[in-house]
Formats: sequence, C-alpha cells, structure tokens
Amino acid sequence: MKPLIRSVHLWAGLIFGTILVLQGLTGTVIGWRHELDAWLNPGLLRVAPPPGTIAGAEARPSAAQVAAVSTRLAGDPAYGRPDTLFLPEVHGDVYVAWYRPEKPASPWSQGVTRQVMVDPASLRVLGERNWGEAGLSRPLLMPTLFHLHRYLMSGDAGKLVIAVQGVALMLLCLSGIVVWWPKPTLAAFWHAVTVRRGGNWPKFSFQLHRAAGFWVAPVLLVLGFSGVYFNAPEWLTPAIRAAAPLAENGKVTNASPNDGPRIDAGAALAAAQARYPQARVSRIGIPARPEQPYEVRVRQPGELRHGPGATRVSVDAGSGVVLRTIDPLAARGGDWFVSTLYPLHTGEAFGTAGRVLVSVAGMTPLVFFITGLVVWIKFRRKPARRKAPAGRALPDAAPVMARARQAQP
Repeated sequence: MKPLIRSVHLWAGLIFGTILVLQGLTGTVIGWRHELDAWLNPGLLRVAPPPGTIAGAEARPSAAQVAAVSTRLAGDPAYGRPDTLFLPEVHGDVYVAWYRPEKPASPWSQGVTRQVMVDPASLRVLGERNWGEAGLSRPLLMPTLFHLHRYLMSGDAGKLVIAVQGVALMLLCLSGIVVWWPKPTLAAFWHAVTVRRGGNWPKFSFQLHRAAGFWVAPVLLVLGFSGVYFNAPEWLTPAIRAAAPLAENGKVTNASPNDGPRIDAGAALAAAQARYPQARVSRIGIPARPEQPYEVRVRQPGELRHGPGATRVSVDAGSGVVLRTIDPLAARGGDWFVSTLYPLHTGEAFGTAGRVLVSVAGMTPLVFFITGLVVWIKFRRKPARRKAPAGRALPDAAPVMARARQAQP
C-alpha cells in the first residue's frame, strides 16, 4: 500500500499546494491581526486611556457607557442601530459597531460589513471601514488577509473551497506519516527526523521535507481538522456526536411579549455581568427582530479562548432575564471538544508560545511545497543514456559476457 499512499500524498500536494501555501502565510499574519491592525491604524483603533488608568490594562465598560454608545449611534441617521457592539478589551481600545451586511449578489461574492469606531470617553466617531472589502490600504489590509484566509475573498463558495482544502491537509498529514514511517531501528528513526550536512540540493530537500513533516504534522493535522469544522461543521458533527455527547444549540426567543417595553444594551450587559461577575463582557449582539434576545459574549478567567472568550449569554430583550448560557468551562464531552478547536487553531490555548508555534507552522506549507517539487522533479528525470564519442563505436558487450560465462567453474 505504501506506493499507492505515496502517490496520494504526491498528487494531493501538487493539486492543493498553492492554496495551502496561501492559507499558511495568511494564517501566520492574521494570528496577530489585532496587534497589527492597531499598529497600522492607531487613529482608528486607539485612543488615550482614561485618566487614572494604565494603557493596556483590562477594561470593564460600565452599563451606562455601553447604553450611551448604543444610543449615540442609533440616534444618528448617518449610522443607526448596530447589529453587534464590540467593547474595549483594554484601556486605550475603542468601541467597534458592526452593522448587518447586505446579502451578497452570488455565492461567489464576498459580503461586506460596515464597521464604525467610537471613542469610549467622548462618544466621538473616529472613523469607519468596510470589513470584507478588498484593498491594501492600512485600514483594509488586515481585513483583506482575514477574508483571504477564511473565504478566499469569495464568500460562501470560497468557504466551501477552504473546507475541502482542510480535508486535503488532513489527508496530506496522514499519508505523509505513513510514507515517512521508518524501519523499527534507532538509526533509521534518527535519520528520518534529522537533516544532515552535505549532499546535493535534492537530497537536502528530501531530508528537510521528511524531517520537518514529522515535527509539524500533528500541528497541521489539528489546523486542518479545525479548519474543516469552522467552514463545514455538518461534515464533522456526526462523527463528533458519535464519539461524545454534543448538545443541540438551537435559536432562543424571548419569553416576554414581543410588543412590550425593551431593555437597552447596557441592561443586557448588566444581566450578563451579574451571571458571571468575574468575567469580562466582550461584545453584545443587539436584536434585530422583536422576538430575538440580546446575545452577549463573555470571557471568564481560565477560558482557553482569549480575546472575546467563548461564554455566551442570551438575555431576554423585554425582561432582562437570562434565558440560556453556553459555558465552555462547564462543557463536557463533544461540547468541550468543540470549544477547544478555535483556541487550538489560533494557538492561544497555550498563550504566546502557542501563537508563535502556529505562526511557524503556517510557514511550513511553503517549505513543503518547494522541497516536494524539488524531489518530484528529481525523480521524474530519466537517467541519461551513455553516448559514444564522435567517430568511435561502443564495444559489443556480447563477446565479453560469453568469455565471462566460460571462465565460471
């Protein structure tokens, strides 16, 4: 089976190599997109921290401030009510209001979402940009790289292509492990996981391809699996559910009457904060229809996912009562497994060291593609035939072979 698996590995690499290189390099960059985005756009995403606070320290916006930002935008005809409000994570951050995007014209069209940035102290609008619009300007560079990585700038159709590419990455990892597998001796194993000095370029490429594959294959396997789940969860959910219990997280509706009074975003924040007093509220999804609740995202201490966290709180838009919570710290079985996929994909589950590891792993598809091409081209070359010098014929080998047979006892 090994020659067949080697052929599968070869052709999967040749067919998907280019897109895997693109995915790896963009993933290396967007793993640090928040820091890079703020560095590229300080006037859009950074403000002076409030007096008496330290820049970079964790921020805990008040319910009154959240309500004021939401009211300020909703009352301005230039902006209107946002779809989701991202709260400052640290002192010096801004509020980012996201608006519901228009439906793309086709499955190959990339959706564009309006973002509006607001100063927490003065409620002044700092600027805006279209998240999803292609461009190389400072405001659009990081969103463009993100959408290349997630959608190939091609909307739902690109998302499907990325899911297929994730399957190809897993296939490459598993077939590569089989092809790499050495003889059961210590010397053979050592030769399979190291790169030795000397030799020509094809030999060095082969050793690097084989050894690097051993070290990075587990990381790439996790990245491939999680990438498939993010883009096509229906492909993997049955297998996960077969192995461990997986809860059905359907839509939640308000328990209060649809025509009754409504709470504001600040009250929704207060309800989520009361349920998780030690946690930080990171974003608030504002209901667009009367039956929809507020969807509040929270990060609890100890969560694997950094930034916005993964705890979700559904708050009744009429009564302010908590309708449902999705708590990753209390998750078990398949729910716990699914909750770990994103922090593993970004590396943040292991802090800065994990993010660095994933960034390095993102550069390896380029290394594998180059070294794999070198080895493939080398083995495709046919050995050159021996040619006689001009005016001189090669000797006939038949008499020589006959004399050799006669000389044998």
